[in-house]
Amino acid sequence: MKYKRLLLLCFFVVIACQTVPITGRQQLSIIPAKEILSMSATSYKDFLAEHPIITGTAESAMVTRVGKRIQGAVEKYFREHNLSNRLQGYEWEFNLVSDEAVNAWCMPGGKVVIYTGILPISRDDKGLAVVMGHEIAHAVASHGDERMSQGLIAQMGGIALSTALTSFPSQTADLFMTAFGIGTEVGVMLPYGRLQETEADRLGLIFMAMAGYDPREAPEFWKRMSSGKQNAAPPEFLSTHPADATRIMNLQKQMDEAMSYYVKQ
Repeated sequence: MKYKRLLLLCFFVVIACQTVPITGRQQLSIIPAKEILSMSATSYKDFLAEHPIITGTAESAMVTRVGKRIQGAVEKYFREHNLSNRLQGYEWEFNLVSDEAVNAWCMPGGKVVIYTGILPISRDDKGLAVVMGHEIAHAVASHGDERMSQGLIAQMGGIALSTALTSFPSQTADLFMTAFGIGTEVGVMLPYGRLQETEADRLGLIFMAMAGYDPREAPEFWKRMSSGKQNAAPPEFLSTHPADATRIMNLQKQMDEAMSYYVKQ
């Protein structure tokens, strides 16, 4: 059985790969964009129906303002690199919800949620741009799609998403929620692998820089995130995420590249 599963995985890896923007890494993707966008829109609507959206405040205006600038930067980068087709079907939304969790996420299609609990750490537009850039990077780099594809192969033998939704609706919904970190309370660092987190950091730096936000704010934001933790973080090898010191060091190494995109507005 394990041998057959390995052969199946190798088959999918060969026929269903795409490239992550900027980094060039090859990633597994067996789910049609149309299906994942439809599921994303439904899940986003369901989430917002259960969580109070904040409107008409300075904070909600900041979320919209920063979100639209990051959106513009992403669309510009993809357009300049002939990748606009990767954003087809995106209908961007930026919402602030009342929740004390230190969290934020972006689903496929540009469906963004910022929790009020992260605002004291982000502090201002620049800090929020770090969060937005990072989370939107996960979405446009198809990290959730990649995890969903891996899950479909590992748990359901690589069946089509439409078949999985019909035959295993509950398991597929759970897989989607896990793949995209929806509703999680583990903080802004959603359950992506360390490689994906590092990619999102790099892409996020570039997107915030292109949007006119100083990328040098990113290490400062993560320092605040680190100092705000109540308990010591687990050793890096026990975590799916880069240790704070490693993340900050990597960001600093990527700063020259990010600064080459920075135009102060």
